[in-house]
Amino acid sequence: MDEVRIIEIKKSIFEDNDKDADALRAELRKKGVFLLNLMSSPGSGKTTTLIKTINALKNEINIAVMEADIDSDVDAVKIKDATGVQSIQLHTGGMCHLDAEMTRQGLNGLDLSNTDLVILENVGNLVCPAEFDTGASKNCMILSVPEGHDKPLKYPLMFSICDLVLINKMDVAPYFDFDLMKCKEYIKMRNPNAVVIPICAKTGDGIDKFATWLKNNITQQKEGK
Repeated sequence: MDEVRIIEIKKSIFEDNDKDADALRAELRKKGVFLLNLMSSPGSGKTTTLIKTINALKNEINIAVMEADIDSDVDAVKIKDATGVQSIQLHTGGMCHLDAEMTRQGLNGLDLSNTDLVILENVGNLVCPAEFDTGASKNCMILSVPEGHDKPLKYPLMFSICDLVLINKMDVAPYFDFDLMKCKEYIKMRNPNAVVIPICAKTGDGIDKFATWLKNNITQQKEGK
């Protein structure tokens, strides 16, 4: 019997995407645009966090948002209505992630001429989005308290690629078996350089620290750091 032929395609797909992502990142830097890739599980509070953060920053910096989903325009409409900033919806055609080329297509739908910050709200899951470089300046994820403090152990890649981890829904921590210190310890195991900020998007607690982190990183990118 002839041997079954095995073709390794995953590596080449990632290699091509990495090149596209590096090129996109360089282009955005030249334009003075900071792109934040925001990831999380569904229901973690991404959109609510964005609304609170955008409203805290929009009088200081110009912001645009790309909402990625398999279908619907619910989040893009919600962002636009609640903040007034430029917002578009990206449909992924059933795909569970965005890659660099898909991100570029979304950016082409925005007016970047006077934009300092673009936030990409990626498709909600902790696996696929972590595998594809979008060309973002920084990666951020939201872990919500009800998901449990052990998620960094179960989804190592997601936590290893994120520059910032927001731990959301801290207001309900007393009602869940959630250990903040252990969670921080597990995150540092995966990524010693990750910044961790506990927040509550509902009450606004910690949003000022997230806003400050964004402003500092935008400034550093403009200064070429």
